[in-house]
Amino acid sequence: MRIAVISDIHGNWHALEAVVADLEREPVDEVWCLGDIVGYGPQPNRCVEETRARSALCLVGNHDLAALGRADLTCFSPDATVSAHWTADELTDGAREYLETLEPKGERPGVQLFHGSPRDPVWEYILDESAVRGALDLTTAELVLVGHSHIPIALQLSNGGGLAGGLAKGGSELELTDGRWLLNPGSVGQPRDGDPRAAYLLIDLESRHAHFRRVPYDVEQTQAEIREAGLPDALAARLAEGE
Repeated sequence: MRIAVISDIHGNWHALEAVVADLEREPVDEVWCLGDIVGYGPQPNRCVEETRARSALCLVGNHDLAALGRADLTCFSPDATVSAHWTADELTDGAREYLETLEPKGERPGVQLFHGSPRDPVWEYILDESAVRGALDLTTAELVLVGHSHIPIALQLSNGGGLAGGLAKGGSELELTDGRWLLNPGSVGQPRDGDPRAAYLLIDLESRHAHFRRVPYDVEQTQAEIREAGLPDALAARLAEGE
């Protein structure tokens, strides 16, 4: 089975549209979304609609929960708080109802999925060795998928207990053999690894092959829509830098 893993779309329709177009050239059996469809970006409803239509499995993220009034906004930056309130006001009843059905973790044969981490599926970032080892200690699947950090990573825990890997640059391809793996596809709508292109991940579960994809999109159009919506300018500016 060939899977596309997407995450952290954040209301950026033009980035999601570019990923969808790329998937027309790279057909998959299923799309899995690791959450944060909304928040920060100017087109939450369109992103929810498209994700709902295409995803066989979708998780809820902290920004989705914030837009539903189910997250503590004291944990958010000022810009994220402004965006959460704006998104809550913008959501249609249909988008809200769909987000309400989602959970922050999921499972498929041989795969466990979390928006954040196994320890805290909503809030915890997996950014260092301690967090990676903690995540793998709390799971049993050979493949663990996480989002939330907006940074694409690939980490392997060998059968001997050694940990290897790190940042997965666009175009990286891996054979998911020998031990267990933790992967983060990066962010579709707000990458934070210095590469502004939309990020997602292709996985062939039969051949155990992973391909980290990057897709250019119309950043300036999303920036214009953020400013037109009256959202904080910093949310627009960061998209050009991928940070």
